[in-house]
Amino acid sequence: MAAVIECAALTKFYGKSRGVEDLTLTVPEGMVFGFLGPNGAGKTTTIRCLLGMLKPTAGQVRLFGEEVQLDGASLRRKIGYVAGEVQAYEKETGRWHIDYVSGLRGGRGALTDELIERLEFDPGRRVKELSKGNKQKLALILGLMHDPDLLILDEPTSGLDPLNQETVFDIIQERVSGGATVFLSSHILSEVERVCERVGIIRNGTLVAEESMKSLLGKRLRELNVTFAGPVDVSFFDGIQGVTRVSVLSPATVNARVRGGDLDALIKRLAGKPIVDLSIEHASLEEVFMEFYREDGAAADVASAEGSVGR
Repeated sequence: MAAVIECAALTKFYGKSRGVEDLTLTVPEGMVFGFLGPNGAGKTTTIRCLLGMLKPTAGQVRLFGEEVQLDGASLRRKIGYVAGEVQAYEKETGRWHIDYVSGLRGGRGALTDELIERLEFDPGRRVKELSKGNKQKLALILGLMHDPDLLILDEPTSGLDPLNQETVFDIIQERVSGGATVFLSSHILSEVERVCERVGIIRNGTLVAEESMKSLLGKRLRELNVTFAGPVDVSFFDGIQGVTRVSVLSPATVNARVRGGDLDALIKRLAGKPIVDLSIEHASLEEVFMEFYREDGAAADVASAEGSVGR
């Protein structure tokens, strides 16, 4: 399968400040790739290098096998970009923006009317009259209306209500089914878990992990609550592989955090005692993400960000 995105030792410094360093990754055609990290990690720098908005200090970026240049207009026609912060002309209408961008691309995009209808967007209103969600709809229409082969999406559902979020997910999946490739940067990890096949985690400008979503979720945490028929000591859980924390909730009820996909040793240990009640909850991808950072003493970077690991 052909590679759509290739970053080879991508490095960008702003003077002495590091944006991203020695980043190497490949995204094949038709994949939805999630790009995760806290504020200041290097996500925006990477995206701007992909788009040819920044010239790398070192390394190389190739899209569709072609090296990205600052003046690569023909290459950009294959790309749909939705920025994390919507910037538009406040006094102009949505229709004006659609016509203006269509003119720059050489014609009205094939998906324009469909996107306007599905996102329930009113193109006759001025940008200054639009809510955050409606500005986001405009950004999505401008970025996707020409049916690009590569979608670079930075927080694509920011400000949208749940119904419109569902519509955006449907649109993304339809585009991928048609052969498009998606590079998705998001702090809303439930989105990443839902649509991505593979993820990269970046911190302090360095890619610290890259793996399939299946592999990452295999590392997810489980919260186990077990009520025994009688009092039990926490030492009962000593030596069980994957158990990282045990808390006593009452003389007979214990909460245990289990890491990893293998519960066999734990279940066998539990089978040796009478049990009144048992529940196991899967931790979210967000908690798995936090665990990556906590191990390296960087959980505070993530915890300082808002909501679903911050913005």
